[in-house]
Amino acid sequence: MKIFNINLNVKAVAVSAIGILATVNFSCRNKPEYKTYTITGAGGASAKFCENGARLMELKVPDKNGKLTDVVVGFENPEDYDTSTEPYFGATIGRYGNRIAKGKFSLDGKSYQLTINNGLNTLHGGKEGFQYQKWSLEKVSDSAMVCRFTAPDGENGFPGELKTKVTYTLTRNNELVIDYEAKTNKATIINLTNHAFFNLNGSGSILNHVLMINANAFLPVDSTLIPTGEIRDVEETVFDFRGATTIGGRINASDEQLRFGKGYDHNYVLNKSKIIPSVMAKGDKSGIVMKVFTDQPGLQFYSGNFMAGKNRLRTGPDDLRTAFCLETQHFPDSPNRASFPSTVLRPGEQYRTRTVYAFSTEN
Repeated sequence: MKIFNINLNVKAVAVSAIGILATVNFSCRNKPEYKTYTITGAGGASAKFCENGARLMELKVPDKNGKLTDVVVGFENPEDYDTSTEPYFGATIGRYGNRIAKGKFSLDGKSYQLTINNGLNTLHGGKEGFQYQKWSLEKVSDSAMVCRFTAPDGENGFPGELKTKVTYTLTRNNELVIDYEAKTNKATIINLTNHAFFNLNGSGSILNHVLMINANAFLPVDSTLIPTGEIRDVEETVFDFRGATTIGGRINASDEQLRFGKGYDHNYVLNKSKIIPSVMAKGDKSGIVMKVFTDQPGLQFYSGNFMAGKNRLRTGPDDLRTAFCLETQHFPDSPNRASFPSTVLRPGEQYRTRTVYAFSTEN
């Protein structure tokens, strides 16, 4: 913690002056300062990051009229994220994105207890997840940013020292490419993602955004938003986004799963394809189209259900459903579900995964 000393021009030994000096020195103990970095792509897009949680603070892309629009909502200053009631805006999430039931799991015959920070469960790495950490950022070129963080053995209850590297790159085609890498010295679990809150119009409601998700199934959850273990077909449900559908079209339907999540807050089982995007979203006013490509098995679609206007963002209050999230990842609670794809990382192995957010426009 940085201490700023203020030299008061006070004559010698007056007790009152000593008291003033002590008070000033105490009050000037500042919170950590965070540097920001901006990268640009040859296609005109730009992205701004900060050391606080390796956050994507801004992402500007051209709209249908060629005007640059910031499609990621967040704060003006990196320090503001420390006092936000929503700690995940734009953050790089780890060591395990999404929920783990009761913060417990077993690995190689040993039980682990994580910190609890979401009702009965652990969410996004626990009380001091990666979003709360000061990362090391390096701008390696005009269009690429490398973020590094080493989590110690026992961090939030997780085993093993985890060395994490995340590279963000903007291409000439206005694609934001995210490459995740990690190594461990003990067997551990890992599920990295980015928690950008998107609004493809730049501001306002996202309910008229059009969304398509290339998934035939989703994971139903219990009342604490932990998967039940069932993989349910989306056919004839409010979770079927295989065709172009507005986010708000069925969000108020009478459905138990929507009640549990207060809207959409569910993991989709993605259909594997190297050609067809996993997701496509379009801003109804801007004409900005975002396509998501990933090698991950799942995607958490969150429709901004807990946004409550308590935080003052660059565009104003974070009112209900003024942003949405598309978090590419492994399934929630995978360490406790043998039928889900494994999230175990062992010494000598290299964790690698890639997600691409590709932007274009339509009238």
